[in-house]
Amino acid sequence: MAAMTISLTGASSASELAWEAIDWLHVTKKVDQLQMRIAKAVREKRHGKARALQWILTHSFFAKLLAVKRVTQNSGAKTPGVDGVLWKTPEQKIQAVKSLQRRGYQPLPLRRIYIPKTQGRRPLSIPSLIDRSMQALHLLSLEPVAEMMADKNAYGFRPKRSTADAIEQCFKTLALKVSAPWILEGDIQACFDNLSAKWLLGHIPMDKALLAKWLAAGYVEEKILHPTLEGISQGGPISPTILVIALSGLEKAIKSAVSRKDKVNVISYADDFIITGASKEILEDKVMPIVANFLKERGLELSPQKTKITHVDDGFDFLGFNVRKYKGKLLIKPSKKNVKSFLGEIRRVIKSKPTAKTENLIWQLNPKIRGWANYFCHVVAKDTFNYVDSCIFKTIMRWIKRRHPEKGAEWRNKKYFRSQGLQYWIFSAAVRDEEGNTSFVDLLKAVNTPIRRHVKIRAEATPYDPQFKEYFLKRKWLRVRKETKINQKGEEPLNFNSSREVKRTTGSLKTGL
Repeated sequence: MAAMTISLTGASSASELAWEAIDWLHVTKKVDQLQMRIAKAVREKRHGKARALQWILTHSFFAKLLAVKRVTQNSGAKTPGVDGVLWKTPEQKIQAVKSLQRRGYQPLPLRRIYIPKTQGRRPLSIPSLIDRSMQALHLLSLEPVAEMMADKNAYGFRPKRSTADAIEQCFKTLALKVSAPWILEGDIQACFDNLSAKWLLGHIPMDKALLAKWLAAGYVEEKILHPTLEGISQGGPISPTILVIALSGLEKAIKSAVSRKDKVNVISYADDFIITGASKEILEDKVMPIVANFLKERGLELSPQKTKITHVDDGFDFLGFNVRKYKGKLLIKPSKKNVKSFLGEIRRVIKSKPTAKTENLIWQLNPKIRGWANYFCHVVAKDTFNYVDSCIFKTIMRWIKRRHPEKGAEWRNKKYFRSQGLQYWIFSAAVRDEEGNTSFVDLLKAVNTPIRRHVKIRAEATPYDPQFKEYFLKRKWLRVRKETKINQKGEEPLNFNSSREVKRTTGSLKTGL
């Protein structure tokens, strides 16, 4: 951007702006500065100033650039809305930035699709790219406010937080002998779909006119326009943050009505939460009425099928993990339901590729295995990893036998497997790079993923408070250091020597830092 200057709230002074020439570090820095000021105003209860700063940010040219960038780099950028429009070229992205204007803006209806779910299908409403960008723009101004309002032990849809933090909080809350033995497993029924539009318009601190338009946009299914009377779409960038605000205050409402000896703790991730208690009666008589009234104000209710009270010795499933005490010792493992679902997906992929090249099958399976193993690598999962590897191996053997029914076992094993050091039966394929060099691409084994304890984020920490700046820098440094040590020790020793796999592995590491 050497040949141009951009004001904070205005457009570029240059007649033409080149997308490739934008200094994104500078853009991000300017947006961050305004977000920090918004958060500071909210902490000081200067809500008028916070609204003024939100207005400045949503009219900032830098913020518009960043909003379009995030939408077009998102994994859903190739999924169009009802208008079928995609932004692929730099010129289209620049034009999209210029089109983000509040005056005259009218959102298009959402495109309704359905995604698979454990029980049936889940509806998902997809906005057009222009609507996604407008929501992403206003998300930049809403997220700092949401962070100041959110419950301390809410971990879903918040920056710098993850399911690993929620599970580690479960361990800290339930591991001791004197910890609460009873758990209320809560699940909100159709949370996004049933949120009260009236409540949202009265309590979400953002541009009310735009929020009202998004709530009433409607959706198109099989070329028929349907109205939306309640709720907010799950496919919009701003929807998760709106949910965070809608559910903020639940922890405070519960703890204000109980005493310390009741051992009540709240841990939530989006619309799933658990509440601990010293007895079943405390959860039934004190906690559940408060939760029901809190949700009722927002047009929500608990799911009768998924909400139940459980003893920690019997165990419960939360976010794909099973939490249970065995003879007084708390162990957290991958849940049987999650393992079954994952293996079902792996078998489906393998079965759908009867004639695929071996390396192509491995390239498709490795990201799934790596992602699943990394999700559970901070709990008691080694035995489960061994079991999963065994099941995948058996499925691979069946796949090989179907491909070569006339060949003997020795021929099949020699063609598809190799050994490396003390590791045997490595499902592998030899590939050549552009220079003609031969290397191997191996199927990942979940058991090679090292088990390492996750360091939970501090409950009060937020990236929008300057007092935690050094804290987050230290967490980032520790994570980089840990990843470096793992690579140096070779705890994930299987080869990813093809250029395609090396690029994928390196890219995923860089993205996660």
